Amino acid sequence: MIPAEILKKVRLIEIKTRHIVNNIFGGEYHSAFKGMGMEFAEVREYYPGDDIRAIDWNVTARTGKPFIKKYDEERELTVMLIVDVSASGFFGTGESLKSDIMIELASILSFSAIKNNDKVGLLLFSDKIEEFIPPKKGKSHVLRVIREMIYHKAKDRKTDISIALEHIQKVLKRKSIIFLLSDFWDDSYQQTMKLINKKHDLINIQILDKAEIAIPKLGMVKFHDAETQKSAWIDTNNKQVQNISTKYIQNKNKVIKEFCKKNKIDFISIDTAEGYLNPLEQFFSTRMHRH
Repeated sequence: MIPAEILKKVRLIEIKTRHIVNNIFGGEYHSAFKGMGMEFAEVREYYPGDDIRAIDWNVTARTGKPFIKKYDEERELTVMLIVDVSASGFFGTGESLKSDIMIELASILSFSAIKNNDKVGLLLFSDKIEEFIPPKKGKSHVLRVIREMIYHKAKDRKTDISIALEHIQKVLKRKSIIFLLSDFWDDSYQQTMKLINKKHDLINIQILDKAEIAIPKLGMVKFHDAETQKSAWIDTNNKQVQNISTKYIQNKNKVIKEFCKKNKIDFISIDTAEGYLNPLEQFFSTRMHRH
């Protein structure tokens, strides 16, 4: 039996995110991802003006005439949401926790997908696979996806992105759109991420809180690390302490950004205080112009 407060939360998120999808990202999702999935249709004779990269060299060699492979755009796509539910998501100094933003973002992407008649799947991970919901169509399925994200209590606290990506590599047979939502406080992902981006269309969405980048001056503060369960007193007024923590986090962010740029992986950075509408709109707009 699902508690009434969870159902109420699902309803509120549905109302908020459906409104955003209908009024802001109406056709943008479709334009950004149309023509992504291509399905083999037939082999036909080459005509002047055809793309020579489509030539089927086996048939051409057999017949002595140039033939090309023709592909049709697939009508439906598969959208996979990979959501980091490790303990660091429960951090927030503003109105929203990082985990709240992740749930809203995943809902927007889900409703955009089903509006386009695409399938949506969900994988929740920490440093192991917490839950996997295979891709399906329809509103009731999306509401289940949202419900699972709200209701789920992570069994483990740490983060291992490569475990999540390896699992997806096994279960997704066809090229899919993969949205990976995390703060990327992890160093193990690079090799697996490269591999998955070769077969699928990977979009990394990083969600951060301003206080993680620059600690505010609050004097002696007890910091509790939700992932390791360790606590320590830190003097936030100490310039050296501030510099070390800021440099460490800036360096981590620089590594993921440069890695994505080098490997042509889409990367969206979202600050909990500034919200996700502008970064998301910018992303859709860039994708539309690419097609």
